[in-house]
Amino acid sequence: MASTLLSSPLQGFTDFRFRNAFNQYFGGIDTFYSPYIRLNGKLKIKQSYQNDLLPENNSSLEVIPQIITNDADEFVYVAKYVQSLGYKELNWNLGCPYPMVAKSGMGAGLICNPNKINDVLHKAHNETDILVSMKMRMGYENAEEILDAFTILDQYPLKNIAIHARIGKQLYKGPVDLDAFEKCIGSTRHTLYYNGDITSVSAFKAIEARFPGIDHFMIGRGLIADPFLPSMIKNNTTEYPENRWAIFSEFHDTIYQQYDAFLSGPTPIKMKMLGFWEYFSQATSNPQKTYKAIKKASNPIKYKQAVAQILNTEMKVTRSY
Repeated sequence: MASTLLSSPLQGFTDFRFRNAFNQYFGGIDTFYSPYIRLNGKLKIKQSYQNDLLPENNSSLEVIPQIITNDADEFVYVAKYVQSLGYKELNWNLGCPYPMVAKSGMGAGLICNPNKINDVLHKAHNETDILVSMKMRMGYENAEEILDAFTILDQYPLKNIAIHARIGKQLYKGPVDLDAFEKCIGSTRHTLYYNGDITSVSAFKAIEARFPGIDHFMIGRGLIADPFLPSMIKNNTTEYPENRWAIFSEFHDTIYQQYDAFLSGPTPIKMKMLGFWEYFSQATSNPQKTYKAIKKASNPIKYKQAVAQILNTEMKVTRSY
């Protein structure tokens, strides 16, 4: 059976503009998860979150909304809101590793609190009929935390648990812990999805071979660094299309124009695209030089010139092989 590929949500990156352009130019992703909704104690959903989930902004995609919270009332409020838009599932983020989030008892910082997890799931299942799924790390301090959480999670009819095979304290540093992930497989009744360091076709194949019982794989940073990766996995090839950089150029211009229209002024668009190039540069022949050229571009004209020069260089490198 062919594996199902999922786009892991990255805050600040994988909004509807990115998702639609990605789907148009590259494909290969079966389901996208939206970046998390965060309420900060107010039962009010920010306009940017609303726009991201509007059905008309996601008409050609399968999207699952996500929430980050440690408050049962917030969860129920968001569940009812996304249901009003036609969504049937809400994914709960217990994976965000950033210290500000974790130290406030959310994301990966909530995994060590099974009682709080139980409070939220109890209210969600009693007061709504939404399908709940989870996105988790294996813990914040250590990989045993998730094993304790399973005793609570196993009491509820969750759709699945997607596990990033790191602990929160690692952020994105160091290797994934495949032994700890394997221990999770035998410790819960729930369907598990794998997430973490799928950055190439060979990396995917190694994970797939190690865990033959897993058939859903989530790609996060690897998908932004190499947008061709999901379709290459699906087509079982390591060969890029001949017009690789021409396709990437069109994709880049599409998201640039959309973000430029949405953001006001040259500084926000510069910072937005600089964030993307931190990943995009990794697929170029000289990542450091590429990123430095983007960083040095001080205005939109210089930025466009830098991008044109980078893509021109990559096209020449590709032709020389």
